[in-house]
Parts: sequence; structure tokens; C-alpha cells
Amino acid sequence: MQAPLTEESSKVETVYRYVVVGAGPAGVTAVENLRRHDPEGTILLIGGEQEPPYSRMAIPYMLVGKVGEEGTYLRQQENHFPNLDVKYQHAMVLHIDAATKRIKLNDGSSIQYEKLCLATGARPIKPPIPGLDQKGVRHCWTLDDARKIIELAHEGADVVLMGAGFIGCIILEALALRGVNLTVVEMGDRMVPRMLDPVAGTMLKRWCEEKGVTVHTSTRITQLESNPGETEDTLLVDLDNGEKIPAHLVVVAAGVKSNLDYLEGSGLATDQGILVNEYLQTSDEHIFAIGDVAQGPDFEHGDRVVHAIQPTATDHGRIAALNMVGKRTRYQGSMQMNVLDTLGLISVSFGEWDGRDKCDQAIMCNETGFQYMRLEFADDRLVGAQCVGRTAHIGVIRGLIEGRVPLGAWKEKLKMNPYLIMDAYLSCAQS
Repeated sequence: MQAPLTEESSKVETVYRYVVVGAGPAGVTAVENLRRHDPEGTILLIGGEQEPPYSRMAIPYMLVGKVGEEGTYLRQQENHFPNLDVKYQHAMVLHIDAATKRIKLNDGSSIQYEKLCLATGARPIKPPIPGLDQKGVRHCWTLDDARKIIELAHEGADVVLMGAGFIGCIILEALALRGVNLTVVEMGDRMVPRMLDPVAGTMLKRWCEEKGVTVHTSTRITQLESNPGETEDTLLVDLDNGEKIPAHLVVVAAGVKSNLDYLEGSGLATDQGILVNEYLQTSDEHIFAIGDVAQGPDFEHGDRVVHAIQPTATDHGRIAALNMVGKRTRYQGSMQMNVLDTLGLISVSFGEWDGRDKCDQAIMCNETGFQYMRLEFADDRLVGAQCVGRTAHIGVIRGLIEGRVPLGAWKEKLKMNPYLIMDAYLSCAQS
């Protein structure tokens, strides 16, 4: 006997051939490629924020006035999605019922799909520190965060930045360029510990200090107190070394984690992210996951990892779209790849930069000149690299790693002098 039509079931909308949840770089790339490869299929893109799709990586440029809010938008043309015949809807997904191919939205409605792509990204981690809910504490993750930071981070303001990881260092530069009195607190023993080794991370710290930024490493914030008696609303930031730092603004950059809460009861396999195979399919063949929420194959070892970087997100969007339309395409794996400009000092890392599995190394260091280069080899291949203060031949390094190019006798030459990397490339990659 057929179940009676309830108020909730009456809200079920048209079945879409493709539904993409998440309007960041991964989701936008996915719908554009879906339309490119399927001119007729119905497509719905769901974005969780009341903003046009935008890039979080552009927010620091907004903080220093290089772009306005519209400059953060991923697509500048106002009718971009209508012109693609893609429906764009503001909503939050509350639940996925994989058995019925239905997603429930926060307005009480439901959407049915034939193929679903989850590009729900990540969210900032909020450490369990007393006082972190007070006025004057912000993440730097959304356009709304950016608006508040612009209001509070005026020239001469006391600002404390919690975290000197990759995202933290991008925020660091934007804050410093606003002319604030900036203090950075990092619990690791160096800056950007997931990107740079102790030599490079300490070199970056020294560079920032010479630019007028106070940097505490191996230090934790224990609590935030109100700072009475001041003319402006301020806080006292207590450190575990006993210092108390006044702050008009505290920016929290303590890392991110994949958005997974809405998947409870969905049956999808998850770990640190949504587990996907080499076709970016989840444990349900009709559901794909991409970008910062996806835990998929890495380039070197095939382990399933979350690589929360924009190049991986856009690659995911393109490959997932091909597989969703039936053009079976294997994803070759994401490679760890970070490029950071911190107050004029460029630092980069690629692949197995930290020498996993006891790789052979080649190191060249010029402490006074703020230059450092470290190469990592497995057998006679280059598998990872770090560079600080040297931007020449970065593309060559990436090409050697991604091309899995055998170096032969050039490996020993590079161990003696890593700066011969272009010569090695010309000799080996083009032979």
C-alpha cells in the first residue's frame, strides 16, 4: 500500500541528473565540466553561504584592499550560472538518504538526484580555550569574517594571530600590511610545520621578526580575558610562558577539518574526510566527493589523504565531472604542493618534502641570505623538495616529481649541488 503524502514529501522537487553540494572552487569547476560534457542534463549547484561563489584564498587580498568583495568571486559574470543552464540555490544540506537518492535541506525541502557530488569543504577548528567566544575573536574563513577583521584591524591596533600554519601565514601577511601591531602564537616548534622543516621554518620566523612581527613558537594560548579600563574593547591573551598580550583583535587560524556532520546516517565511509577511490567515487557508486572534504589517493604512495589546497580541488572537480557523465577517468593522485609568500620571502614545498621513508637528501643553506633548498630522492627519482628564498626553477622541480623522471647519474650531482636542478631537467626529462 502506498504511503500517504505528507507535508514533507510534498516538497520533493524535480529529480536532477546532477546535484553538486558546495560552491567553492571544486564545486564550481565540477558544474562547469558537467555542462561541458553533458549539454542536456539538469544540474543543481547548492551553496551554503549567502554570497556568490567565492575563493577563500582571495580573502587576504580583500583585507589589504587589493580587491573588493567582488574580487573574491570565482566567476565575475553576473549571469554565469544561468548562461550555463545551471540552477544555483542557497541552502544547507542536513541529511543524505543514499538509498532513495534524496538530500534534505535546511528549509525543509528535499532534492532528488541521479548523481551527487559533495564539495562541502572544511571549516576552521575552534580550540577549547576559555574566552574564545568573546567579542573581538574571529576566524578568517568567510567574507563575513573579513568584514569584521577590516573593522577591527586598523592601523596601530594590537592583533594576536593564533597559528602560523599555511593559512595562518597568509593571514599574517595581510594583517602586517594593514599596519597593525602583530603578535603570532604558534604551538609548534617552528612556523608552517606541515610545510617546512625546522631549518626552513625557523628561517621564516627570523624573517618575520626582522619585518617587525613578534613570533612565539612552542607556545600556547591558555585563555582570553577581558581587559577592563581600556577606551576600546580589548582582550588580554594569556600565554603558557606567563606573558599577557593586549589585543583589539584575536584571529584564530588553528587548522581546519572536513565538513562531515551532515553525513551521519548516510552510510558513506569516512575517516578524516569522505573516502573516495581513484575515480573520486565514495562507498556509494552514485555519490562522488571532491576538494577539502575528500580523502583520496595521493600521488606518490596511493594512500588516501586530504589535501586541502585549491589546485587539488579544481583537479577533483574536473575528474569527478568526467566520471559522473560516464567518461571513466582515473585520478592520478594529488601531490602535496604549497607556495607561500610571507612579507616578500617565498617558500615552497612539494611532494615528500619531509623525507618520508628515509629518502636520500641534498641540502643547500644560506642562513644570512634567507635561502634554503632541500631535495628528497627515492632510488634515482626526485620525490620531494623545499625551497626558501629561491623561486627559480620551481616549475622544473614539480615537473621532475610529477613526471617520475629517472635521474641516473644526476642524482649524485644534485646531492653535491642542488642548484643544478635545471641542468638535470634538461638532461633527463628531455632525453
